[in-house]
Amino acid sequence: MSTWESFEKAFLVSNRYVAYLEGFRTTLIISFFAVLLGVCAGLILAIIKYMANHMERNIILTVLNWIANIYIAIIRGTPVYVQLLIMYFVIFSKSDLPPIVSAIICFGINSSAYVAEIIRAGIEAVDAGQMEAGRSLGLGWTQTMLSIIMPQAIKNILPALGNEFIVLIKETAVVGTITVLDVTRAAQNVAMLTFEYLPPLLITAAMYLVVVIILTKLLGMFERRLAQSDRR
Repeated sequence: MSTWESFEKAFLVSNRYVAYLEGFRTTLIISFFAVLLGVCAGLILAIIKYMANHMERNIILTVLNWIANIYIAIIRGTPVYVQLLIMYFVIFSKSDLPPIVSAIICFGINSSAYVAEIIRAGIEAVDAGQMEAGRSLGLGWTQTMLSIIMPQAIKNILPALGNEFIVLIKETAVVGTITVLDVTRAAQNVAMLTFEYLPPLLITAAMYLVVVIILTKLLGMFERRLAQSDRR
């Protein structure tokens, strides 16, 4: 069998391309909602750590900072694959939640630990005088953070956040372990039908590569737009 026939058998015969597309849609759904969850949770963690370092300590803030540090250390120190197995086979083993929800929660939690450090570093990179300037203008701490600090921090952390999103998309390739039919799982199913593993896996790799290239280009365009607005 020629190379073209092998790829045709893996992609076109019996409309097998539909399985790849449906699997890739699942991959993007998991990645999108996991990123939303990760950014929201990471932002909360980052603000807690920032406040603990720059505001007068109290018992509540100390406890929250302690919890945040332990949470980040555990999540960053354990493999996401193990976290996924624990989430599905232990935490949600007796629930009726679909496996895709377990995957979203797992990858969202995993991403939040990395996003928290990215956002915290971005906020720390903003000159401390910006906060003092905002407060001297009569703005409250929250107003200063939202109106002055965060817009500048976003410009600092955008490349790192983009990289985190790209890494997250690729990490979701393990969700087939908990019966989620993502694009990698779809490729494995096709391989078992055709008895050829290389063509389906190369097709899957190409789909990931195309999305990563598109995201990289979009992030680059967005960064250039922000740089142009700064010069103006």
